[in-house]
Amino acid sequence: MSPRNNKPLKLENLKHFNWEVAEASVFQKQYLLLMVLVVAVLFVYALRLWHLQVVQGPTYRYQSENNRIRLEDIPAPRGIIFDRNGIPLVENRPAYHLQIIREDVHDLNQTLQELARLTGRNVEDFLEILEANKQLPKFVPIRLAADLDRDSLARVEAQRVRLPGVVIHLEPKREYRFNKTAAHLIGYLSEITESELKSGNYEGYVMGEDVGKFGVEGAFEKYLHGKRGGRQVEVDAVGRRRRVLDEVLPISGRNVWLTIDIELQKAAEACLEGRVGAIVAIDPNSGAVLALANNPVFDQEKFIRGLKRDEWQTLSKDPTHPLLNRAIGAAYPPGSVYKPFVALAALKEGLVSPETSIGCPGYFPFGKRRYRCWRDHGHGAMDLERAIIQSCDVYFYQTGMRLGVDRIAQYANYFGLGERTGIGLHGEHPGLIPTSSWKKRATGVPWQKGETLSIAIGQGFNLTTPLQVTLAFSAVANGGMLWQPFVVKRIEGNGPAMVDEIKPRLKRRIPIDARHFQLVQQGLLGVVEDARGTAKGIKLKSVAIAGKTGTAQVVGMAEGVNRKLLEKITRHKERDHAWFVGYAPAEEPRIVVGALVEHGGHGSSAAAPLVQRVIASYMGVEVDETSKKR
Repeated sequence: MSPRNNKPLKLENLKHFNWEVAEASVFQKQYLLLMVLVVAVLFVYALRLWHLQVVQGPTYRYQSENNRIRLEDIPAPRGIIFDRNGIPLVENRPAYHLQIIREDVHDLNQTLQELARLTGRNVEDFLEILEANKQLPKFVPIRLAADLDRDSLARVEAQRVRLPGVVIHLEPKREYRFNKTAAHLIGYLSEITESELKSGNYEGYVMGEDVGKFGVEGAFEKYLHGKRGGRQVEVDAVGRRRRVLDEVLPISGRNVWLTIDIELQKAAEACLEGRVGAIVAIDPNSGAVLALANNPVFDQEKFIRGLKRDEWQTLSKDPTHPLLNRAIGAAYPPGSVYKPFVALAALKEGLVSPETSIGCPGYFPFGKRRYRCWRDHGHGAMDLERAIIQSCDVYFYQTGMRLGVDRIAQYANYFGLGERTGIGLHGEHPGLIPTSSWKKRATGVPWQKGETLSIAIGQGFNLTTPLQVTLAFSAVANGGMLWQPFVVKRIEGNGPAMVDEIKPRLKRRIPIDARHFQLVQQGLLGVVEDARGTAKGIKLKSVAIAGKTGTAQVVGMAEGVNRKLLEKITRHKERDHAWFVGYAPAEEPRIVVGALVEHGGHGSSAAAPLVQRVIASYMGVEVDETSKKR
């Protein structure tokens, strides 16, 4: 050993050596402690895994194999429809739909066979539905049958354990409390089509959902529909709900209050029983529609249940067209109910005065033809008031010739004839009030003076709807204010602040002097009150009715033909249409009623008694026994 190595250690080196040894000892203790902690954590994890896999393994295995997370749609209840007095006309009821989730079905054919047996339906129908929806994912429920009856529902529920994949879906369904009453006004629902979904006008809607297709249900769909909700649920292998994981509640549709009085509506529809036609009742001081009746009617509940193909074919091919809203969607020659507007035009233009007298021998010669009056032997000398009371054609032939077709059209347009009223319902017909330029554009042939004679008494090219004519008479009754008709007076939301009141809207004030209106009103009062009035048979003891009869020819009558004989031998479809429009009380009108009876014959006998009964119902007065027999 060299002498260097035998040197003694210095004190400072010894201290440094002792410090390193001490630090190493501390580090080893910390490392050991960390290792113990890691092992402990691993042990806890291992213990938890053992508990999940060994102890609870069978439970979780069962749930993983048999439970599913489903997204359930929650339809929003549609808004309720009330009449003007708060009587509910359309409500919602619970409906139970049979659905199937193909992903959960063990044996599809056997399941369908069993469902057909339980519900009394055909397996072929179920297969057809599945085939039409085969592009949908298997976890999406497919509706096999809608609105199960109680017996079918009970049988299916009793067998649900044996029918995995079968689901009963609860949905609010429309219920028409007065089914068929006001059907054309209220409308109906039908399943949304694929083209409607793709149109972009039905955002938030889903296939299979019902939407308004007609009447108020269709026109106010955006208010009535509401907003759908949904929930996330856990279900077992047979579709039974285990628990709700999350839920968003739907928002109900808004309630709609109509302007109609359901009792008056019933009275109007009772008047039309056995007839084809329409009755419209309007408040002349606001334009609110009090009744809008049509006949024939249709069954709204059939659309809710779902029309079969043969049922739809029968309904659509019915020659009486029960789906046609004749009150607003069908146009007819107005006949003599057009005469008051011709009279007002002539008065305003100064072409006649209250004293102007025109002789009626029963015809008016023009060119090589005699234009006949409805009264074969004539009326004699007529002033304007008497001409309205007795509906003298010859007086209005000559008055119309003085005015000309274009001035007649101008004043008819003032009263809203020949244009849509703006009632807000789908399918409104604009009607037609011809002019010389219209005929030239439409036919390429100039207007002929002889055609003005027909126009002046409401025949020829003239076409009007019952709503238009009733609204025009409202303007006569109130002295020249043309209101826009409306059928909804209030829309209620889900809170007291969400209420929209629909206010009357005045379309125009007709530029005719009050004295002219008063003269025509006096003539209309005489139609019912005067002994020679064409509607004297509907006079009421307690209420004064003013109005005008009208008979619109469907087939032209050849010159020299006996009118009474022709009426007896004419087939029903060739008989004249019958009109009457009246208002009451005559001095302060509160209601205007227009009635149109297709092929009814004379307005005085076929239409006027109907208006009388509706007015009497509204005013709360009795109709005498003589009138009831009409």
